[in-house]
Amino acid sequence: MTNDAATPLQIGPHTVWPPVVLAPMAGITNAPFRTLCREFSGGKGLFVSEMITTRALVERDAKTMRLIHFDGTEKPRSIQLYGVDPETVGKAVRMIVDEDLADHVDLNFGCPVPKITRKGGGSALPYKRNLLRSILREAVGNAGSLPVTMKMRKGIDDDHMTYLDAGRIAVEEGVTAIALHGRTAAQHYGGTADWDAIARLKETVTEIPVLGNGDIWSAEDAVRMMRETGCDGVVVGRGCLGRPWLFGDLVAAFEGGGAPAAPVFKEVARVMVRHAELLGEWLESEERGVIDFRKHVAWYTKGFSVGSDLRKKLAVSSSLDELSALLSEVDGDQAWPIGADGPRGRTSGRNRVVLPDGWLDDPYDCASVGADAELDTSGG
Repeated sequence: MTNDAATPLQIGPHTVWPPVVLAPMAGITNAPFRTLCREFSGGKGLFVSEMITTRALVERDAKTMRLIHFDGTEKPRSIQLYGVDPETVGKAVRMIVDEDLADHVDLNFGCPVPKITRKGGGSALPYKRNLLRSILREAVGNAGSLPVTMKMRKGIDDDHMTYLDAGRIAVEEGVTAIALHGRTAAQHYGGTADWDAIARLKETVTEIPVLGNGDIWSAEDAVRMMRETGCDGVVVGRGCLGRPWLFGDLVAAFEGGGAPAAPVFKEVARVMVRHAELLGEWLESEERGVIDFRKHVAWYTKGFSVGSDLRKKLAVSSSLDELSALLSEVDGDQAWPIGADGPRGRTSGRNRVVLPDGWLDDPYDCASVGADAELDTSGG
C-alpha cells in the first residue's frame, strides 16, 4: 500500500513529507500530543497547534500564551488562528512575526458549533465573501515571509456552498494552501465526508496546494483520498484520537515501507502512560496531567476487552502509578480489535445551522462579527 504519485507538500518555504498534517483540535493537539505524534512519525509531517483565538493572543491571555509554546524540536512551528475581525487578525499575525512565535500561520474557517456560527464565526463566515477577503488580506499582509494557509468546510448547508468561491478568494489574496473538510456546517461531524468536493476544489484551485480532510481513519484512507481526489496532502483529525501511532503508519504508507503491525494492548498501555506523563510535564503537575489524560482513555481502549468497572476506574485515575496499575489488570496480549479503526470523537450531525438574523440575505454585504464570536472551541 503506497502512494507512488505523492510528492512533498510545499507550504511556503517549508517542505512537508509525507504530505500529512495534524489537524488542530481544541484540548487535544497541545504540545504533549504533538510530541507523541512526532515520535511515531520520526519527526516527519506537519503538526499544528490547538486553535488560538486572535483576540486572546493580542491581549496576551495567560492560557493562550501557554498554548502557543512549542517544543524546541518542532520545526516548522505551526499556529492555527481563529478570528472574526480583520484588524485583530492582522495584529495577531504581526505579533507572531515580530516575536518569532511561529513559522507558519493557518486560519480556521471550519468550526461548526452553534455558539460560534450564531455569531457569524467559524464555518458561517466564508458566506460573507468580502469579510473573508478582508481577513485573508490582513493576515497575508502582516505575515511577512511566513506562509498563511486556511482550513474550511464546504459551506453552511447544501443550499449555501462557499468552498469554491472561498478557494478563489484565497488564491487572489495570497494564501499558500487550502484544506477542505468535506462536510457542511449542517453536517457537523455526522454522515460521510464528501471527497468529491475535495476533487472539485483541486480542479478549481490549481495555483496552490489543496489538502483533503474528513474520514481518514487509517493510512489506507489517506492514500485512497489522495488517489481518488488528486489532492496534494491530507489533514488528519479525529482519526488519530487514541491512535498517535497513525503518523508512523502514514510515513510507512507514503514511503513504501511495510505497514507496522497493529499494537497489542500492552503496547497501547505504554503509549497511554507516556501520553499522561508528557501532559504532566507540560502542566507541571503529574496529577493535572493524568486528569487531563482522562478524556483520551475511551479512545485508546476502544474495542479492547477492558470491562466497564475498570474503564470507570481509569476515567477517574489521578496518578501515573494508579494509571499504570489499572492498565496492568488488562490482558496485555490482546490483539488489535477488529473494527477499531472507525469513527471516534464527535459523530453527531444536525439539520439546521444557527446563524445571525439576516446572515443569508446577501453574501457580499459588509458584515461585521462581534468579539463574542471568539470563544475557545473546536477547530472544525
